Amino acid sequence: MRSSYSIAVLFVLAFGLVAADSSMAAVPAHRRAHAAAAKAHSTGKARVRTTSTTHSRQKYSGKTKLKPATQSRTGARNEARYGAVRSSRFRTVTRSSRAHSGEERAQLQAVRLNMPPPLRGSHESLVHQNEMTEADGLERILDDADLNDRIQRGSLVPVPVSAALHINTDLPENRRYCRPWTAKFLTDLSRAHAARFAGSMLEVTSAVRTVEYQRRLRMINGNAAAADGDVASPHLTGAAVDIGKQGLTAREIGWIRAYLIPLEQEGKIDVEEEFRQSCFHIAVYKSYTEPKPATRAPLTATPMDSASMLAAPGR
Repeated sequence: MRSSYSIAVLFVLAFGLVAADSSMAAVPAHRRAHAAAAKAHSTGKARVRTTSTTHSRQKYSGKTKLKPATQSRTGARNEARYGAVRSSRFRTVTRSSRAHSGEERAQLQAVRLNMPPPLRGSHESLVHQNEMTEADGLERILDDADLNDRIQRGSLVPVPVSAALHINTDLPENRRYCRPWTAKFLTDLSRAHAARFAGSMLEVTSAVRTVEYQRRLRMINGNAAAADGDVASPHLTGAAVDIGKQGLTAREIGWIRAYLIPLEQEGKIDVEEEFRQSCFHIAVYKSYTEPKPATRAPLTATPMDSASMLAAPGR
């Protein structure tokens, strides 16, 4: 009985040991199978990604095949290269736009530099105008009776109104006159202006005045010149006129300044640019219509003379 019990116990222990060994062997195999399946699944995904990426790269370039191992490095290099190209292109565009803006600023600055400065008046200029009035032998017109008499005698002529030159219609009829050389100056100026600025015109805002009128003007306009003395207004002789700046462009004003400066330097006119009344005050002198003295050409020997001198004996 005891031997049979011992045999049964040994048999159970042996069976248990065999079962334990088989379970221990089965667990690693299951894990290995699971790990292999997971690896195969991930490898399949990687292949799908590599294939799709390679296909798109081949479709983009039409030539190059990239290995999965170099895909990321090459992509990084290309991104760096294209990023540098985009950055340099942006810098180029920015520099170009800055250069363009610089050119525009340079052009505007050149225009400003070519614009002559205002021809501002001074006390010395007004004194000089009165000195020139005396040098030209002109007298100041006292009143309307004196003015009308000078008009009748022809010492004053009408302002040469034309399509290029208008006159202030608020002026009385007998104050739309000036000296003959002043009229010639107005004709020349208005024609040159019309030729340069088609469709634009100049306007004479003031011409001859009388001493009587200038005294009344001084009572209501403190900026008006005196009626007597060394700084009296040259309008009182009929030699001065005012050209209005109202309605003129900056280019036209700059052109008028450039036109007047040489004449002032030659002593033919004096200019004072006024800003309260916004006009060019221009005193014109008799020398404006005087012909320039003929300049004699220097005596120079001609080639024939030189040849004769060389051939002449005893020289």
